[in-house]
Amino acid sequence: MNTLLLHCRAGFESEVCSEISELAARLDVAGYAKAKANSACAEFICSDAQGAQQLMRGQRFAKLIFPRQWARGSFIELPETDRISVLLAHLASYPVCGSLWLEVLDTNDGKELSNFCKKFEAPLRKALLKAGKLLDDPSKPRLLLTFKSGREVFVGLAEANNCAMWPMGIPRLRFPREAPSRSTLKLEEAWHHFIPRDDWDKRLAPGMTAVDLGAAPGGWTWQLVNRQIRVVAVDNGPMAEDLMYLGLVEHQRADGFTFKPRHPVHWMVCDIVEKPARNAALIETWLGEGWCREAVVNLKLPMKQRYAEVVRLLERIDDGLKARGLKVSIDCKQLYHDREEVTCHLRRL
Repeated sequence: MNTLLLHCRAGFESEVCSEISELAARLDVAGYAKAKANSACAEFICSDAQGAQQLMRGQRFAKLIFPRQWARGSFIELPETDRISVLLAHLASYPVCGSLWLEVLDTNDGKELSNFCKKFEAPLRKALLKAGKLLDDPSKPRLLLTFKSGREVFVGLAEANNCAMWPMGIPRLRFPREAPSRSTLKLEEAWHHFIPRDDWDKRLAPGMTAVDLGAAPGGWTWQLVNRQIRVVAVDNGPMAEDLMYLGLVEHQRADGFTFKPRHPVHWMVCDIVEKPARNAALIETWLGEGWCREAVVNLKLPMKQRYAEVVRLLERIDDGLKARGLKVSIDCKQLYHDREEVTCHLRRL
């Protein structure tokens, strides 16, 4: 079980390789990363049999930027028939698991395998329960089976509290028809990822205040208003008329980079398409000047050295806020609804 498999957005395999290689070096785990372009996954092959487990124990999954999901294990070949017997034989050396997820890679080939997985899951689950290899127990490891085809599967393990929140790291969020743009799902996913669900009523409470920089037509503003949060929407472009009728939105026709709030607000959100360094400076200003308590901001990525650029910008933000004597938690993730970008969440402590 010396291989760590990591899911990601297709096209970002090299960023995952860079990130996991840096983690391995920090934890003194020998091995190498490999990936095929646009395969939507990467592997880290450990020299030691316990290396993959050491990597997972030394890192909170939620703190990784580019991986969507991870599991330690190995690939096995499956026959055309009686796949379950082969899987059970391979799982003989595995511990009893507390949950089962069947996953595919986020590619066109992977999507075609989804129906196979749906049909295969019920008989496999029944066989695992009968064999005593599966219990309903969240304290036990999660069994993650990633199918590359009907004949090849990665049989992996991950701790249920230290892997993706959803199978393959893909949230099942419905696009609200009332929202003015699909970008609304980015902010909703960010809340799921960065804010514990039990904290929503306290940190996303009705009556709070927010500023949405680069708001038009109002996808992110809609999410805030939907939670009865009052919003100053800053954009020279037009806002969706339906949003303005609700009485919770004040539209300021101004440049998001020069706008200053009259009073501090609870939230600042920003999805402006701009060079990442400029958006990073915006984050530092808003948190540093005390204009907001929490912020969700997207950083649009360059074409090359994307992981290195994200790390550099996060370090710059952190250094700038520390120089002001501030304690701020900083998290960053390439969410499922992100494209050539990552989403940052910051909170004054």
